[in-house]
Amino acid sequence: MSDSTFVFLITGFLGSGKTTFLNRIISRFPKDKKLMILMNEFGEIGVDGTLIENDDLEMMEISKGSIFCVCVKTDFIKGLYEIARTVAPDVLIIESTGVANPSDLKRDLRLPLFKDRFQFRHQFCIIDSRYFIDAYQTYAAIEKQIASSTCFVINKVDLVTPEIIEKIKDVIREFHPDPQFHETVYADMPLEKFFLPQTAGDVRTGLPAAEVSMTSEELDRYLEEMMDSITAGMSPPDCLMSAVYRWAGDDIKQVESLAAGMPSSILRSKGFLAYLGENYLFSYVMGDWSIEKCKIAPQRIAHKNILVFIGSPEAIASLEGIEEGGNWVKVSTFRPMA
Repeated sequence: MSDSTFVFLITGFLGSGKTTFLNRIISRFPKDKKLMILMNEFGEIGVDGTLIENDDLEMMEISKGSIFCVCVKTDFIKGLYEIARTVAPDVLIIESTGVANPSDLKRDLRLPLFKDRFQFRHQFCIIDSRYFIDAYQTYAAIEKQIASSTCFVINKVDLVTPEIIEKIKDVIREFHPDPQFHETVYADMPLEKFFLPQTAGDVRTGLPAAEVSMTSEELDRYLEEMMDSITAGMSPPDCLMSAVYRWAGDDIKQVESLAAGMPSSILRSKGFLAYLGENYLFSYVMGDWSIEKCKIAPQRIAHKNILVFIGSPEAIASLEGIEEGGNWVKVSTFRPMA
């Protein structure tokens, strides 16, 4: 076990390319170091964990809200505690939900129960260059993501003009004193300086981390007291909710028709579709959508013909009419702060 764990956070608004970027890191990560992934998804059903291109990784998933707000904060702290106590990786990468306000991460990592196990290293902010300006003007979490990040990956630059890229940089400079920019396509950028030689132990304290150990009752008591002390200072999240629908049709054109008619106020939708013996990934971001064959082993896809939608309460309410055609069945809706 490592004596301490370096922590990297991947943030960025919905659909910006966070999971693609995470897969880049995984494919290039030093083989002699232990890597752990913690994935956070806003919706009730997680999809991104299935898209991770490594079956042997240690991974933890937390859904139903942001790990940085009240709704699943205790789940996040319990998850970190379990990682510190039983896994003790060299590197922990956290992929946060796209609507997260990650300002409090450094404070969370310094909680006394972790005994200085976690050392924060970098926060990557993935920017979807097509939609950043519109999203930034609407959602408060984006300003927090910018202000707390250390590296900005301006993604999908092949889809916009140089003028838009410069406008994005100007906005980021308003909230960040010294931004580091990388312009990318499919989130492809040099990663060596972030993960080498830092992961080789050159900046560790040289002192073994103290043993992390509490009974379950002690941990629950600690978390109750912690939440009482920090809740008042936590920023309220953007007013968003999610809905889960099951596709019950027999022609994939029915899904295409839904996507083409969805309002752009539906910010994100994703899910796996089974059709004519093949598996497809459906992805929708603020009006743009795709349905592509996926190479993921069928046994890894836990939820087929299930789509998760994220948007404002009004946008989610507008979906209810799709059930009238008989091809869609609402499974659930979820509003984390309700």
